Amino acid sequence: MGSREVLGQAARLASSGLILQVLFRLITFVLNAFILRFLSKEIVGVVNVRVPLGVFWSLFLGWVWLQLLEVPDPHVVPHYATGVVLFGLSAVVELLGEPFWVLAQAHMFVKLKVIAESLSVILKSILTAFLVLWLPHWGLYIFSLAQLFYTTVLVLCYVIYFTKLLGSPESTKLQTLPVSRITDLLPNITRSGALINWKEAKLTWSFFKQSFLKQILTEGERYVMTFLNVLNFGDQGVYDIVNNLGSLVARLIFQPIEESFYIFFAKVLEREKDATLQKQEDVAVAAAVLESLLKLALLAGLTITVFGFAYSQLALDIYGGAMLSSGSGPVLLRSYCFYVLLLAINGVTECFTFAAMSKEEVDRYNFVMLALSSSFLVLSYLLTRWCGSVGFILANCFNMGIRITQSLCFIHRYYRRSPHRPLAGLHLSPVLLGTFALGGGVTAVSEVFLCCEQGWPARLAHIAVGAFCLGATLGTAFLTETKLIHFLRTQLGVPRRTDKMT
Repeated sequence: MGSREVLGQAARLASSGLILQVLFRLITFVLNAFILRFLSKEIVGVVNVRVPLGVFWSLFLGWVWLQLLEVPDPHVVPHYATGVVLFGLSAVVELLGEPFWVLAQAHMFVKLKVIAESLSVILKSILTAFLVLWLPHWGLYIFSLAQLFYTTVLVLCYVIYFTKLLGSPESTKLQTLPVSRITDLLPNITRSGALINWKEAKLTWSFFKQSFLKQILTEGERYVMTFLNVLNFGDQGVYDIVNNLGSLVARLIFQPIEESFYIFFAKVLEREKDATLQKQEDVAVAAAVLESLLKLALLAGLTITVFGFAYSQLALDIYGGAMLSSGSGPVLLRSYCFYVLLLAINGVTECFTFAAMSKEEVDRYNFVMLALSSSFLVLSYLLTRWCGSVGFILANCFNMGIRITQSLCFIHRYYRRSPHRPLAGLHLSPVLLGTFALGGGVTAVSEVFLCCEQGWPARLAHIAVGAFCLGATLGTAFLTETKLIHFLRTQLGVPRRTDKMT
């Protein structure tokens, strides 16, 4: 398959995933906003901050959560111990479906992945809403049972799909999958009689180390909250809600793009070869795509940063009421809007970097991430002691800035001897930058006079001001960033060809 065909397939995967995720996430967004009206900050903090870490470590350190850590007040958070056990069980169930997820991701089964995950999340939200309304005294039982139900539905979707697919005559005829029956995905003895394929084991160990370090970097603030008690359960709950709301755009827009184009870069580029030794057409296509993705990430991140500042308090008030819109909530979300800009750029640069790195380069990068993980945890603790929960976001910004710098250096070295300069995607026209600055200033003034204690007519006027400024900014981007617009039209807007396997 040529680089152009792979690009078209990756673009369709990204756009299909984006559309379906927005549709399904909108439903769960409304359900979660409804559920928040019936919960305390303390139980949200326990469910969303402490217990998910217990899920990650459930296979070999789950007892820590029951024996060594502070147990919440049973009158505020009832059934804590049983809830932790059920969350750990849900982690085991989810691991059973991991081979099916990897197979679906590698072969770009778009509809299966998005529908399975979205259906599971929607059913989980519905069950949670039902239990919160009718059985509120169940406490942590509600969320642990909903999590177990979510993982069970998710795994069943994958198992049922692949069982039917592998048993169909079409699968036998096409022979596109590396397995012919479900049992091939289970542990088995190799043809040579060895229980372990050591070549694959070493590669798996390398990726495990990288994933472990990334888990520390992405969830590090939760460890600091849990083990060092720098925030009470209520503040932890507010932080996590703001964190989830702020990362919503990143999950909806950036994640499908990163996952899809990681596959594109991995298929087009050869890991062990210099850019000058590879097929130059593929290298040129990869450079052009990377430049356009960087431009898209920068524009999306700047838009969220500039307009999110003036609409954070209004968004929190609509989503969670006074529990979120008062106190530290608005400051947290405003800080997170800047963090989203770094998330967007880092997602694109790392998806290229990890697709192009050799195994040795991945191992060296792991050492850098190890040092970064340690400094991130220390910085999180110090900044949180100094400026409260905002310190976690500041530490994350520092962490993301270092990772972006590492990736940019790799990309620069990779294309140093070629005529291509994909990092030009990080440059914007002065006219567009001026439009962003003007829009941010106008919406900030609008917030002072129209939001958020003046009633709904003033709020609607504030929203109208923002919509006008956003329209003007997007119009300017359309006129100045013609290369990006051409990429979006030719790739993400191409006619969809029906893929029988997806």
